[in-house]
Amino acid sequence: MKSIQIKKYGGNEVVEVNKKASVPSISSGKVLVNVKAAGVNPVDWKIREGYMQQVIPLQFPSTIGMDFSGVVKQVGEGNSTSDFKQGDEVYGQAGVINGGSGAFAEMALANIESIAHKPKRLSHPESAALPSVGVSAWWALRDDIGLSIGQKILIHGGAGGIGSIAIQLAKNLGAYVATTVSANDRQFVQELGADVVIDYKTQTFEDLLHDYDAVFDTVGGETYGRSFKILKKDGIIVSMLEQPDSELMNQYGVKSIFRNFIPNRERLTKLAEWVDENNNILVNIEKKFSLDEVGDALDYQKDEHPRGKVVLTM
Repeated sequence: MKSIQIKKYGGNEVVEVNKKASVPSISSGKVLVNVKAAGVNPVDWKIREGYMQQVIPLQFPSTIGMDFSGVVKQVGEGNSTSDFKQGDEVYGQAGVINGGSGAFAEMALANIESIAHKPKRLSHPESAALPSVGVSAWWALRDDIGLSIGQKILIHGGAGGIGSIAIQLAKNLGAYVATTVSANDRQFVQELGADVVIDYKTQTFEDLLHDYDAVFDTVGGETYGRSFKILKKDGIIVSMLEQPDSELMNQYGVKSIFRNFIPNRERLTKLAEWVDENNNILVNIEKKFSLDEVGDALDYQKDEHPRGKVVLTM
């Protein structure tokens, strides 16, 4: 089978297409999947370049990639018959960090706790684009923030993969949504439902927004620190990139949470049900690449800040 591997950390030059990779061996608690599409996330190029080696150490050669959508080919012995069976369409993660074999391959091994039945109304490319960004938005808005009708939330990076799902989820929950984007993404996020759109290059969001209940930060850096200024007392900020700053929390009387992005079956299942119940949910794919073009796909994700997601098709 064909698999995308790296034998050392680096840029595009370290990415290799192994056309004779071995099919992963099935074991208890795992399923073997025919991968139909794989989602490309910022963490993928960071893993390639070695930024994550303290957290996600690799044994080389290593097949990279996390998010996928595909069809179950084989189920490991000992797995509950109520979980998955051959022919089921599933989505989730098959990354090494999840006990998988790597999603950027024609076939992948996945932990049954890291996958779920894919949304029925979405294509495989759309489903492959959803696991990390969808669960991140779901976990932050539903579980961490507890967002409800009439509350006000600022979502940073609203045109990105996580932000674009978060805007739609927030509106679905009945919230009033502000978001920061570049000028050319204004119409896109307005169509997703954003009530207030701020051009982060020309406008200062903390001068325009006041007494917000929550902030969802997908940008980090100084944006995270500035976000405390717009929150009401006892408000909350959830960041995908920054650890809680106790000094700012005490200064403004708000709560701060760092949220990672590792999906589990329960949240993937709830996310798929939500997508299927709401026919207008958009999973935006800006660009598709073939499996052979994965180096270019990783660089595109890194350099272009795509609107929505980048996806590999098999």
